[in-house]
Formats: sequence, C-alpha cells, structure tokens
Amino acid sequence: MAIIDLLLPNFLISLPFLFVIFYFPLFFKWNSHGIPWNWPILGMIPTVIQHIHRIHDRITEILQQTSCTFYFKGIWFTNTGFLITVDPSNIHHIMTSNFQNYPKGPDFKYIFDVLGDGIFNSDSDSWKNQRKVAQSLIVHDKFFEFMTGVAKEKVEKGLVPILEHFCESKKVVDLKDLFLRLMFDSTCMMVAGFDFNSLSLDFPDMAFAKAMDDVQEVIFFRHLYPKFYWELLKKLGIGDAKKMKNGTDTINQAIANLIALKKQRLKLQQDDDGGGPDLITRYMMNKHDEINYNDKFFRDLILTYLIAGRDGLSIALSWLFHILSKNPTIVANIREELKNIIIIPQKESESPKGSQPQIFGIEELSNLAYLHGALCEILRLYPPVAFEHKSSVEADTLPSGHLVKPGTRIVLSTYALGRMKSVWGEDYEEFKPERWITEKGRIKREPSYKFFTFNTGPRSCLGKEVTFAQLKIISAAIIHNYDIESVVEDNNGIAPVASIILHMKTGFKVRVSKRLKL
Repeated sequence: MAIIDLLLPNFLISLPFLFVIFYFPLFFKWNSHGIPWNWPILGMIPTVIQHIHRIHDRITEILQQTSCTFYFKGIWFTNTGFLITVDPSNIHHIMTSNFQNYPKGPDFKYIFDVLGDGIFNSDSDSWKNQRKVAQSLIVHDKFFEFMTGVAKEKVEKGLVPILEHFCESKKVVDLKDLFLRLMFDSTCMMVAGFDFNSLSLDFPDMAFAKAMDDVQEVIFFRHLYPKFYWELLKKLGIGDAKKMKNGTDTINQAIANLIALKKQRLKLQQDDDGGGPDLITRYMMNKHDEINYNDKFFRDLILTYLIAGRDGLSIALSWLFHILSKNPTIVANIREELKNIIIIPQKESESPKGSQPQIFGIEELSNLAYLHGALCEILRLYPPVAFEHKSSVEADTLPSGHLVKPGTRIVLSTYALGRMKSVWGEDYEEFKPERWITEKGRIKREPSYKFFTFNTGPRSCLGKEVTFAQLKIISAAIIHNYDIESVVEDNNGIAPVASIILHMKTGFKVRVSKRLKL
C-alpha cells in the first residue's frame, strides 16, 4: 500500500505527458508554429505542453494565422475546449452589445474560486450591487486625492530611500521585486490603511505575496484541466491542488488578521464625515442594504483589490523599465517633457542641485502626452491580466461569423490583442508612445474594445484613472532622478510567466545611479 501511495500521485500528474510520449513519432511531422493539430484524445493540449514557456506568444501566433478567432480543442469529452478571439468587433459584441448573453459563468467561478464572491467573480444582481457601491466609493474626488497622495508619499519615503541606497552601494537590485513590494505596501494602504513596510532595506520575506503568485499560476493551468482530474488532485491533496490550497490558506489567514486589526482601529476612531480615507473604512462607514458586510465579503473585497493594485501596477512598471532600458531615446523624450513642467528657482540659493530627488504630483503630470503614451504602450504590449474569460448563455453568431453554442467558454486574450497586425498596423511590434499622441500633441484615445487592458462595456475598470495616476507619479520620479542600467545577460530573454497575470518569469536585475541633470 505504501508503494501505491507513493507512485499514484506522480502517475496522475504525469498522465498527460504519457500521451505525448505515445504520440512522439508524429512530432517529426508536426509544424509546431502552425495551427495546432487536433490530436486523438489529447485535442490540442500538445501545443500547450511544447510551448508552455512562451504560451502567450504561441496564442498570439495562432490568432495571427486565423484572422483573430480560433476554436481550441481540449481533451476529448472533458469540456475543456474554448473559443479564443481578439477580433475587436467580437469583443465589442460580447462585452457591450450582447452583454447579457455573456456572463462570467459557473466555469469561471469554479476556476477562480479563490476570489470567492468578489466583484471579479460575480454575475447578475450580485455583480450589479457590488459595482454600484464600488463606483460610489472609488469614483470619488476624495478617494482619488487620498490614493494619489499615498502613491506620492510612498515614493518619497519608501522608494527613493531604497534607490538612494543602491546608488551609493552600487549593488544590483531586482526591479521586479522592488515594484512588487512598493505596490503591495501602497495597495494595502489604499485598501485597508495599513503599511506593511515590505519595501525596506532588509527586504523581508512576504509569504502572502508568494501565495498570491502561486494561486495565479495554478488558475492558468486549471483552464486546461478536466474537472474530474482537478477534483481528483484535490481529493488526494497533491500537485497543483496542494499548491492552490496552501496558497489560499496563507491568503485567508493574512486577510483575516488584517480585517481584525481594521475593526480594532475603527473602534478607536470617530469619523465626523461618515467615511474614512481608505477603501475598507469607507465601506464600513457607508453601509448599503444591497450588500451583507460580513467578514467573508471583506475577505473577497480585499483580495480582489490587492490583486488589481499590487499585481497590475507592479507588472506595468517592471515591463516599462525593461523596455526603457533598451530605448534611451524614449527615456530622453520623457525627460524633456518632464523638464518643461519643472518650476525654475528664482534665486540661486533655491537651486535644487544637491537637494532631494524631485517627486511630481499628479496635477503636474496629468497632461503629459508622451509619458501617457509610453504607459499606454506598455499596457498594450504587456497587459497585467493576460486574458478575460466569458461564457455564453444562448446560441449566438459573432460579428466574425463564428457560431457560439450555449455554454461555450470564450477567452479574450488581452496579450494577443495588443500584438495583432490587423488591429494595430504594420508597426504593431514597435514600442511607440507617439501612437497615443494626436497631431496637435494631445493624448489620443483608442476604443476600449481595441485597447482592452481596462476591459470594456459595463464591466470597464473603475480604477483606470487612479492606475494611470499612480503609474505616472512612480515612473516620472524614477526617470527624472535616476539612470537605470540592465545587468541581465540576455535582456531579450526576459519573458512572461505562464499565468493569468503577466509577471516576468525571472527578476529584472539593474544598477541604479543618480542622473546628472544639466
């Protein structure tokens, strides 16, 4: 029995790979970069296995060859197939024109069960009620002012001292890790009013942050696992199911502690205006009949916003400075634009030479078209959330002509959409901030069903403006005050991890030096 207990888990995990070995002779005839074969039993899973190290680019290749829409066949009789599309007309149809026919669906909630009943995971009345309340609290001048203030203060008191230290020590720093810590602390402040100070010189271990990364990677693979296979892994407590459980337990414990601390603090505070600055305080002080404000609600709410804030912004910043490290001309253009908004001291004694690094406020940065264009480009090419998942209720025909049956799973690849020649033109692979600037030098807007990073239609992201504001405050401070030099041996080899969230697979090691300003 002991031998069976030892061998059975490993056999179950390796089962899909055994099929590949069985079909190995056919691989010699297989064009791995063409349209995937629909293999007997396995469907198109072999192309996932072979290209797992570059899965997002493989999806992009397939959609380039199939006019933006393709039906992926999963393992036979397992309901793991899905229609994947990046056709803007299809996206507009699914997300806006025929919105009611394409909810998240039960499959989404099953796969993303770690999110509980939060706004990302909900449909129908639950989603409508949460959306209504969230909009009243987030899209508010007072909250915007609070969040941008937190971002600026965290840059000044958290990020700058760290960068100054690495300037003086001349040691290498991992920007990916640095940005994750910065945004974890900032988001915790914005959501719950607590600064966990993970952005400090001793770089403490953050079990909660690692748990979030683990569950996101598992969620990606759950899109491909048959339900019976996942349930078996859960029952046996092995493989990705074990990884998911451990990660979820860590997340739940950390958030439970945070909620308890928040309740204690609120008992000691008295808000005269009926609403505190951070998000949880505003929820707790502005009760709504539509929502049951229990610990389960706040657990789901906190996790949802931590993922949106911590992951979304840290990913954008990491990829931004990776791209800028290879494009000094773009850095120079951003610096020139920043130079034009700096107030020149009237007296020599007021000269900023040798003073503290300059930190910009959002009121100074809001109309800078080139900086805004650079951020739009990074969000086009490296969207934090790699894809959106929907499900059809009734039969439908998409604008592309593809038929959709009831219950069809539909994947909208945000990553691939940003890299479609048919959508963005011949220069779709280039990083061009000018793409987002009008002939008059103003910020250019693109339809949200084309620039899908912030979703579109009724489920458009409520935090879009806050996201841009934070990105501008952080990136402007770094670009204006410091030179960033990549020390990665193969700078072109940095790639996204196979996950729903577009983290870098490896760290991004750099040297930081103070910029010599003329």
